[in-house]
Amino acid sequence: MMIADHPIQLRTLAWSDYALINSGNGKKLERYGDYMVIRPEPQCWWTPKYPALWDKADAIFDPTDEDDDGRWQFSRKPADQWALGWNQVKLYGRFTSFRHLAFFPEQAANWTWQTECIERRVAAGRTPHILNLFGYTGVASLACAVAGAKVTHVDASKKSVGWARENATLSGMEQAPIRWICEDARKYVQREVKRGSKYEGIILDPPKYGRGPTGEVWRLFEDLPELIDLCAQLLSDDAAFLLLNAYAARVSGPALAHLLAEAVGPDKGGQIDYGELTLVEQDKTPKGMALSPVPPREIGLSFFARWMKDKV
Repeated sequence: MMIADHPIQLRTLAWSDYALINSGNGKKLERYGDYMVIRPEPQCWWTPKYPALWDKADAIFDPTDEDDDGRWQFSRKPADQWALGWNQVKLYGRFTSFRHLAFFPEQAANWTWQTECIERRVAAGRTPHILNLFGYTGVASLACAVAGAKVTHVDASKKSVGWARENATLSGMEQAPIRWICEDARKYVQREVKRGSKYEGIILDPPKYGRGPTGEVWRLFEDLPELIDLCAQLLSDDAAFLLLNAYAARVSGPALAHLLAEAVGPDKGGQIDYGELTLVEQDKTPKGMALSPVPPREIGLSFFARWMKDKV
């Protein structure tokens, strides 16, 4: 097994239903379908390129602490949910109470990579089985299913699993080969190891802190090593990938890479890439505004490491 000599940046650019429009002064201005949204982003120390655009925002998130809690302020009555899309996957945008809008747009770079891994296996006549842990609202699960995989989607939140099912219905994928499971990820993986289950791909995107449906406590720095080791045991002999993503501030790409390397071990071969997921401001000048001399800015939002058998 080889670990890459240098980190890579996986850049997410604007698509039809999402764009990072502008950033600065500790905030980012984004477009989710028809909604212009302002959310906190402390790392954006610079001055916005197009300050006049910010007055057009439909919603502003007002944080109440340093975590994700807070409340939204609206300039017009918002919809409870509205339809968005990424490639063939449809999903609902929602103004949640923890500043997110029911999906993480920077993950689009990972969705693309997972899709490519699966499509290679499908082209070779296989139907890979993918395990998506901490699957949230199911965009990654649906993207994998569209690519031709069977998917087991696990999340401890009943509400999140419900939203994921709604996204599947919106996508016309009610009959897709996806198992929707509301359970603590660690408990589920422990039982899968005992059952001798195997997967060709595993997606792992844990929070820094969380609680399971029956009060289980998840702490990233204390619990991740055990979970990664268990996930490595679930990889089939012909597995394609294991992807680990983390948002905690004290995490780094190299640390995730070496944790992954130890868990997977040298016998499976392959290689490990690592780096950062970033959002890039849309590269176009808003109508009626002068061209800015400042190039599109880029915001790093999470770190990842990924073991892969085949080079994509």
